[in-house]
Amino acid sequence: MDDAQIINLYFARDENAIVETKNKYQNMCYIVAHNILYSREDSEECVNDTWLFTWNSIPPRRPSILSSFVSKITRNTAIDRYRKRNAQKRVDSHMEDIAGEVEKIGSAISSDIEIYLKKKELVKLFEERMDLCKNVANYKIENQKQVLDPVREKEKIAAIEEFARSEYQQGSGELFRQIMAMSRKMQYKMLAEHGLMKEVAFTEVENIDKTNVKVVYQGVEGAYAHEAALQYFGEDVNAYHVASWRDAMEEVKQGRADYAVLPIENSTAGSVTQVYDLLMEYDNYIVGETFLKVEHALIGLPEAEISDIKRVYSHPQALMQSEGYLYQHKDWQQISVSNTAASAKKILEDGNVSEAAIASRRAAAIYGLKVLKESIQDNDLNTTRFVIVGKDKIYAKDASKISICFEIAHESGSLYEMLSHFIFNNLNMTKIESRPIESRNWEYRFFIDFIGKLGDAAVKNALRGIDEEACSFKILGNY
Repeated sequence: MDDAQIINLYFARDENAIVETKNKYQNMCYIVAHNILYSREDSEECVNDTWLFTWNSIPPRRPSILSSFVSKITRNTAIDRYRKRNAQKRVDSHMEDIAGEVEKIGSAISSDIEIYLKKKELVKLFEERMDLCKNVANYKIENQKQVLDPVREKEKIAAIEEFARSEYQQGSGELFRQIMAMSRKMQYKMLAEHGLMKEVAFTEVENIDKTNVKVVYQGVEGAYAHEAALQYFGEDVNAYHVASWRDAMEEVKQGRADYAVLPIENSTAGSVTQVYDLLMEYDNYIVGETFLKVEHALIGLPEAEISDIKRVYSHPQALMQSEGYLYQHKDWQQISVSNTAASAKKILEDGNVSEAAIASRRAAAIYGLKVLKESIQDNDLNTTRFVIVGKDKIYAKDASKISICFEIAHESGSLYEMLSHFIFNNLNMTKIESRPIESRNWEYRFFIDFIGKLGDAAVKNALRGIDEEACSFKILGNY
């Protein structure tokens, strides 16, 4: 490949390629201009020791710095010889330095083009390898063999690394791990096309029944979980409360409640980790979610005033989320209780005008208390996400989010390989959360939310791959 072809390819491929080396390319512009003006006045042919090309061979997408410089000179054919001679002296005085710079640029461009051509070769070889993998997949389908054989794959990777020079062994292993991972994903897709995918044990329903159901929540009447239940199921829902989230899950398990309403994430405080653990422990499944804007109010007895308050009760998170307001009342004693509504109930039971609670307006109304100050939370966008958990493996026809959980081997790259199934199948992951595994120190299980529906082909393909390659796997729900 001669210099003209190199430049032509380089500029045609990337018109922004010279942004970071603008000064070096300006030197090249001077050479082009010099040869146009002085080497052959009757032609636009450019000749020097380093470059051999015609200006017209460089495509229209050439860099603007080169285009504008040469065009300006070639347009003015009436430059007098005196000005030409002076210009030539100025250019000639720097010609040796400029030629050296251009030679370096030429070497860099040549290497870049060679890399570009090697990429094309690699793509062709990759395509050939994937075609061969289809034959392997057909064999596995006919003989009902597993797609992944982790022992055999490790042996292959070790052999490949031996082919490479020592400095490239790790990189070679990583490259072929990814190639093999893509091959597996293609094989999972072929399994689906042959109707050999393991079906998920979830049933699609027209919608989630919200009438004639019993709903349980943690706390007491007036708690934010109570509000979330009313928001999702309606004001007339048959709802009752229990002392803990575990109690709520147990009510659903035993069939005493159709659904439980559990907080799983707050936009300020983060995830509710205990609920994640319970979702893994119980065979209950998410069928819906609702988002409740958290608006804390300072509430007290009907006869109380803010000037009377000496102690304030609430859930630890509510106290934390109202830190800015409470900072203005440093003399108030802050006392934590099990939940916000319980703090409101305590104010009523104690009957002490010097006590106040941080809870919702609904809690104030339920317990006949007075709102002393509205919206005392630091963040007006503070929102809690609640999940609706039932016993049956069902999902509504309009479901669009899936939650899963899996455990993986405690080794390099294992999480990346799991997440690559979402990339390959073009699925949008919206959340990832990790929790320690109780029986294994410093090992974790991962909870993931992503957009999709269990009946979608891409979702089936991704979940099949994760199920095959993870140590354990569970679908938490589609909602």
